[in-house]
Amino acid sequence: MSIKLPQLIAKFVQAKNDHNSDAVIACFANDAIVHDEGQEIRGTNAIKKWTDASIEKYQFTLEATGLVERDKETVLTAQVSGNFDGSPVPLDFHFIINDGKISRLSIRLTGD
Repeated sequence: MSIKLPQLIAKFVQAKNDHNSDAVIACFANDAIVHDEGQEIRGTNAIKKWTDASIEKYQFTLEATGLVERDKETVLTAQVSGNFDGSPVPLDFHFIINDGKISRLSIRLTGD
């Protein structure tokens, strides 16, 4: 399935799949907040550490399978494959984008 993604989200997915944390960070606002695995990660320095750690730990890739825009949020559903139990798993990436940068990202199991 090929889905046309908004440019910023396409860059985020490509950077994640390339395991390029510098390119991932370039997608975020300096004061961005990420929620993932019960953690709140604030600011690009912390987000870079989270990105580096998740790339090293899981060696994952994302394949976009759905996209919904509602209110001020864009929800990307992706099949995430990697080095973890239960792979692949569908996850929803809830993006809030301001001024061309990701200001908030929450990653949840699809349907949660």
